[in-house]
Amino acid sequence: MINRRHFLRSSTATLALPFLESVGFRKFAAAVAPAAPTKRMIFIAMGYGVTQETWFPDRLQTGPNFALPPGLAPLARHKDDITIVQGLSNRYSEDAHAGSTFWLTGANPHESGAAFHNGISADQVAAAAFGKDTRFASLQLNGSDKDLSGPGHGPGLSLAWDNRGKPLGGQNSPLLAFNRLFSAENVPLDQLRLRLAQKRSMLDTVMEEARDLQRGLAKNDIEKLDEYFQGLREIEVRLSKEAQWQSVPKPKSPLQPPPEGSSGRDEIRLMYDLMAAALQTDSTRVLTYRLPIFNLLSSLGVKVAPHDMSHYSPGERMEASQKRDAANTELLAGLIDTLKAVPESNGSRLFDHTTIVFGSNLSTVHNLTNCPTLITGGGSGIKLGHHLVVSKDTPLCNAWLTLLRGSGIDLERHGDSSGVVKELIA
Repeated sequence: MINRRHFLRSSTATLALPFLESVGFRKFAAAVAPAAPTKRMIFIAMGYGVTQETWFPDRLQTGPNFALPPGLAPLARHKDDITIVQGLSNRYSEDAHAGSTFWLTGANPHESGAAFHNGISADQVAAAAFGKDTRFASLQLNGSDKDLSGPGHGPGLSLAWDNRGKPLGGQNSPLLAFNRLFSAENVPLDQLRLRLAQKRSMLDTVMEEARDLQRGLAKNDIEKLDEYFQGLREIEVRLSKEAQWQSVPKPKSPLQPPPEGSSGRDEIRLMYDLMAAALQTDSTRVLTYRLPIFNLLSSLGVKVAPHDMSHYSPGERMEASQKRDAANTELLAGLIDTLKAVPESNGSRLFDHTTIVFGSNLSTVHNLTNCPTLITGGGSGIKLGHHLVVSKDTPLCNAWLTLLRGSGIDLERHGDSSGVVKELIA
C-alpha cells in the first residue's frame, strides 16, 4: 500500500517541497523534514556514432585540462560537469548494424549457440532498484523516425531490455510521452479495477494451464517454459503495480502539452523537457531515450541519408555528421541547464542527484571500439570535468557497473564487465 506521506508526494508531485509554501501547504512543509533526494539515471543513445575527428578530445590531453573539440563545443558552459571516457567497447560487438541493441547490456549475442541473445540493460538494473516507489519503474522514449529499416539502433529498436533479454517498447513522440506521464485516465475507477481483475483472471488461467503442460516435457521444452513463466511473473508484477497506482491521481504537469507532429531538433528538445518533468514529479527515476537521426538531419536542412552520413569522408557527408554532433550536444547542454535549474527539497539541484549518460555503441562507420561515452550529473559520485583514456580492452559495461554501484546499487557485475573503472571514481 502507498502510505499517506507517499500519496501526498505522488499526487502533488509537481509541488515538491520547495514549491509547497507557494500554494498554501505551509503547515505540511514545516511538519515534514526534507527527505534525502533520490538517485536517478538517464541513458541517451545516438545511432551511427559520431564524427571521431571532431568529437573526441585529444588523447594526450587527459585529466581536467583538456580542450573541448568542435563536436562538444556547445557544452563549454558545462565543461566542469562533464566527463568524456575513451577506450571503452563491448567485448562481443561484431555487427556494426546492431547499433544500440547491446549498448547497455554487453551481452554475447550468440550465448549457448543462440542465433540471437540479449541480456538485461543497465537502465533496467537501475529500474529494479529505484522503481519500487514510482508510478513507472522506468520510461522508454524513442525518436519518431519513420524509416525503421535503418535508424542506426539495431534489432529490437530499444535501448531497454528486460532480464529475459526482451526489448521494452516506449513512447515515440513527445505528445504520447506527455499523455503517459500526466494525462488523467478517462475511464472510471471502477471500470479500471474491473479491467485489472479480468487481466489477473486471464493470467491465473494461463499460469495454471502452463503448469499442467509442464508435466512430461523434455528438458529443452522445460527451459523454454521456465522462460515463459518468467515472462508471466513479470506481467503479474506490472499488474500489481498498476493496481497500486490506480487510485492515485497523476501529478499536474509543469509543462503545457506538446504540439502534435514535432520532429527533429524540436522533438528532442521537447523530449528533454519531458524527461526533466518526469524526474521532477517523481513519476519515474530511470529513463532511456533513443535519439532520432533521420528527422534530426532533416530539421537541420541536411539532405544526406543517415547511413551515408555515417560512412563519411571529407566533404558533404562529413559536414552532415558534424552538424548532427553539434546539434546533439547543443540540445544536451539545454537538458543539463534544465536539470540544474530544478531545486530539490534540501536546497540542492535535480542535476546533483541524476546520472546522465550520452553515447553510442558505435564510434563511426563500422568501428565498434572506443564507444563515445559522455557522463554528467552528480548521481553516481564520479569524477566530473575530466577526460579519461582507459586501456583499449576495457569493457563498456565496466562504466555501467561503476555508475550503478556509485548510485547505491549492490551489484557484482553487469554484462561483460570485468570490474569498475577506477579512474572514474571521485
